Amino acid sequence: MTNLAGKVAVVTGASRGIGKGIALALAEAGATVYVTGRTVTPGSFPLPGTVGETAAEVDRRGGRGIAVQVDHLQDEQVAALFERVRREQGRLDLLVNNAIAIPRELTQAGPFWEKPVSNWEMIDVGLRSNFVAAWHAARIMLPQKSGLIVAMSGYVGVTYTYNVIFGTCKSAADRMARDMAIELKAHNVASLSLWQGFTYTERARENLKTVPGMASQLNSAVGSSVEFPGRVIRALAADPDIMRRSGGTFIAAELAQEFGITDVDGRVIPSLRAERGAPIWTAV
Repeated sequence: MTNLAGKVAVVTGASRGIGKGIALALAEAGATVYVTGRTVTPGSFPLPGTVGETAAEVDRRGGRGIAVQVDHLQDEQVAALFERVRREQGRLDLLVNNAIAIPRELTQAGPFWEKPVSNWEMIDVGLRSNFVAAWHAARIMLPQKSGLIVAMSGYVGVTYTYNVIFGTCKSAADRMARDMAIELKAHNVASLSLWQGFTYTERARENLKTVPGMASQLNSAVGSSVEFPGRVIRALAADPDIMRRSGGTFIAAELAQEFGITDVDGRVIPSLRAERGAPIWTAV
């Protein structure tokens, strides 16, 4: 098992879904994980999960979970989060930018002009929020001359998926991670984006039951658990030669095969490069 004891991570949007899975995978390696999200009261959101519940599970998995209620639309809350990390830990080794606003119209059929302009919220929390969190993280990582910033993305970065804004958000997240890498390189801080592919989150499972056509479009053999991307990130966080990947966009399934990683049920998750597209950006 990879050892991340003594390492400090921030995982945004970790009340549930992929963020929660990442936090739990890091916990199994002994990391201290700051779990951010808006949900603190069970039952207050249509889907299950709170930051406190995730943090408690991080503890049970062998790490140290610290729950912090953060609305990543509010810059002052994000600033307070990273100041707390600096004050309590004195370092930051990993930031995973996972938080994204998901409007209910995302999986509904229809062109962009028939959906509300407010769907732009995916850019506010999903792209701008990545920048703000990375801005604060970099100011902690640069003096220590180490660190890794991961932007969660997907094949949607090059292949139309759901709607215009979603694709714009993810393709821009890939580019942002790449350009950050250029400016961070001299300071030995890495930045990259990771395509996780279809993941069986709580929301995805609900969509499979309720959104017309989704069940027939998705092959269960290619979908992963929420912890699979976290297992890949865990390996990246422990890689002593991580700078050779900085600036690149990577498919989680391909990195998993390189690292010898399987999903929680032992399955090898396949790459969908041939079916859905290849990353644009390589390491800098």
